[in-house]
This record gives sequence, C-alpha cells and structure tokens, in this order.
Amino acid sequence: MSALLGRKIGMTNVFSSDGRLVPVTVVQVGPCVVTQVKTKDTDGYNALQLGFDEKPVEKLNKPIAGHLKKATDKGFRVLREFRTDDVEAVEPGATLGIDMFEVGQKVNISGISKGRGFQGTIKRHGFSRGPETHGNRNHRKPGSIGNSAWPGKVFKGKKLPGQMGTDRNTIKNLTIVDIKHDDNLLLVKGPVPGFKTGIVEVTKAE
Repeated sequence: MSALLGRKIGMTNVFSSDGRLVPVTVVQVGPCVVTQVKTKDTDGYNALQLGFDEKPVEKLNKPIAGHLKKATDKGFRVLREFRTDDVEAVEPGATLGIDMFEVGQKVNISGISKGRGFQGTIKRHGFSRGPETHGNRNHRKPGSIGNSAWPGKVFKGKKLPGQMGTDRNTIKNLTIVDIKHDDNLLLVKGPVPGFKTGIVEVTKAE
C-alpha cells in the first residue's frame, strides 16, 4: 500500500542539517484501518478501502455501521478507496501506519483547496487591470469576451468571474523533512492544499 489518509495540522519552520530554515507543513497521517478489500474476482478491480478519524459506532447510520462491522468494531468519519495491487497481503481490519514513509522520500498530497467565494478575474485568473485615469472606467472588469457577429456566444470554459476555491488539488513531489512516529506526524517541505484540520491523501510519488 502506497497511500494513507491524514489531517492537515498547520505550518511551521524547522532547521535543516546544514542550518537552513525550511518551511514545512505538519500532517497527521493515520493510523488507518482497512475496512474493505476489493479484488478483481469480486469487484472487477483491486483496491483497499481505508477508514480514518474514529467516530462512535452509535453515531453512524445503519448501512455504514453494518458495512464497517464486517471488518472492525470501530467507526470512522472518513472512508476512502485507493487502487493497489497489494491486496492479497492485507486483511480487513488491519491497521496501516506512518511507518511506510521515510525521511527524504517524495510524496504527493491531495486535498480540497480553501474556498474564496465569488471572485473577479484579477484574483481568480490573474488578469491585469485597466488604466486608473484619463477617463477610463474599465478598472477591474474582464473586458471583451468575444465578437458580436461570430461566434455570437460565450465559449464554455471562458475565464470569467465566479466561484473560486473548494477544488481538489494535488501538490506533487513534496519532500518529507521529518517524521514524528509517536504522534503520527509528517513534516513535509512546502505548502499543502486545504485549511487547517482538512482531510488530505498522502501518496508515495512514483
């Protein structure tokens, strides 16, 4: 298995071995429990379903509680599925931890970006503004979006004002600077998508 679920804790700084100050993001990774093993024979593909962030079983609805009861007596707030070929070596109910990662290893981290609400083209797409003086009234407007005769419509995907953020983003090839095994913490160099306490997926970089 090459992926685990985690929670973004926040950012801080650490000193490297050569004395440089390195900005890092602290991510609590695992422990994750295997709640279901899917194989090509039974489901058409190989995958592991992982549970993260324990939740009282009494607070789960009956379908989820019944599903988890087949593998463990615990409840979880988050269930995610990861494709993998190493399904035969893992049993339902097994616990996967931070031990699969090493200092210096590259990882990809996926999460939901912060929501910014409705934003204009300057903030959302990096457009330049218009002149501020000489009677110009086009300061932060997007400007022309097409001709009147042709195409006579707005093409789908045109960069315009709209909802910004709350998208799934992946930051690739982040370096693991340090690992705190006692607290299940990964310290990775650079930023990670999402807000504090947000759920992220940590995958070994290929």
